[in-house]
Amino acid sequence: MTSSADVLSNLLDSRYSCRAFLSKQVPRDDIEGMLGMAQRTASWCNSQPWRVHLTSGAATDRLRDAVYTQAASGALDPDIPGPAEYRGEYAERRRNAGYALYNALGIARDDYARRGEQMLENFRFFGAPHVAVVSTDKALGVYGAVDCGGYVSNLLLAAESLGIAAVPQAAVPMASAALHRELGIGDDRDIVCAVSFGYADEAHPANTCRTDRAALDATVDWVDE
Repeated sequence: MTSSADVLSNLLDSRYSCRAFLSKQVPRDDIEGMLGMAQRTASWCNSQPWRVHLTSGAATDRLRDAVYTQAASGALDPDIPGPAEYRGEYAERRRNAGYALYNALGIARDDYARRGEQMLENFRFFGAPHVAVVSTDKALGVYGAVDCGGYVSNLLLAAESLGIAAVPQAAVPMASAALHRELGIGDDRDIVCAVSFGYADEAHPANTCRTDRAALDATVDWVDE
């Protein structure tokens, strides 16, 4: 009999960030199942601060056009500022993740034009037919954003369990004006991230990209005495 630990481990091993999708829509029942599982996420004081604006069909296309137009203009305006700096091991991990994707796509490290084009694919949602935009109440500050992170992690695992490909995207909220306008998200909410999802285009080279994980000794300090 397969243990619960084995099931979870298999989901974690098989999940990856999909960066090329088929246009096929995900059935509504599967989307509701995915959202229902993620809704069980633990949160600070059970506040459940996440609010999800989820698009399908023509609504995804309209949002895609609006977000891409803003991003391509260079007018980025995230509600939550990005990292001040990536340094040391964090810079190395970020760099290695980028090189893994560029290698999968055959983009040379000094081909900045193609790298820029690939970056903008974030704002096309990599062709996904659905996107879930996750926001938190601005008044909850970092606690609300952290809880949304837990929600997104569970949403990704729920998607994987249902055979749905997904990618968490920190880039999309950089075009927050378009998101607030198109989705009617009030100024009292901060957009945390987006999750684009659908079915993977298995033939696309972007979907051969995998990233590694640091060893436990690099991330855990054991305090026994």
